[in-house]
Amino acid sequence: MSDPSSSRRGAFIVFEGLDRCGKSTQVARLVERLKREGRKARLQKFPDRTTAIGRMIDAYLQSKAEMDDHAIHLLFSANRWECANAIKRDLQDGITVIADRYAFSGIAFSAAKGLSFDFCLNPDESLPLPDLTLYMTLPQQEASSRSQFGEERYETESMQSATRQQFGLVAQEVKNRHGEQRWVEVDARGTIDEVEDRIRKIVGDLTSDGVEGEVGKLWK
Repeated sequence: MSDPSSSRRGAFIVFEGLDRCGKSTQVARLVERLKREGRKARLQKFPDRTTAIGRMIDAYLQSKAEMDDHAIHLLFSANRWECANAIKRDLQDGITVIADRYAFSGIAFSAAKGLSFDFCLNPDESLPLPDLTLYMTLPQQEASSRSQFGEERYETESMQSATRQQFGLVAQEVKNRHGEQRWVEVDARGTIDEVEDRIRKIVGDLTSDGVEGEVGKLWK
């Protein structure tokens, strides 16, 4: 447990981006680096495919099951709610939580399929608010040429293009409601080490000093 006399807590950092942008690699590297430095940190993947809801989502993403677009969107949100209390508890205990995707992906991908933006946003209201979201940017041509692109349902160039536009709307929503500093773009081009160095400079004090105050609520 963290020192009860201290008001500082762990940081909640989310990585977002289109498929094959190198996001998961950088999430893993950041968690590993923090642990090497003696800091408390853990990875949180979304969707969390280990839960009952997560297994339904996994079957859908691998095209092994069909589902109404509204229903699968709500399942993605429910999967995040399954993990919300554990995230808040760990943050209060001084653990930095690094998430590979979050509610922002849910909104962008579902809205790209034609669902109402407000419908996509509403189920996630009051989830833990990330202290920082790193949105990794990569030209679509480069992402499409990376290994394993196309293995899951949403990995088509048309879907990725539509989702990219929706991410722009999500970014503006975050900035308008929660402040410009909570959403930062990261150039995902270059070597893994080069991208990691860019991320290291951005996260800086969040991972070294912790965060002052309570965990916020998303979209409130």
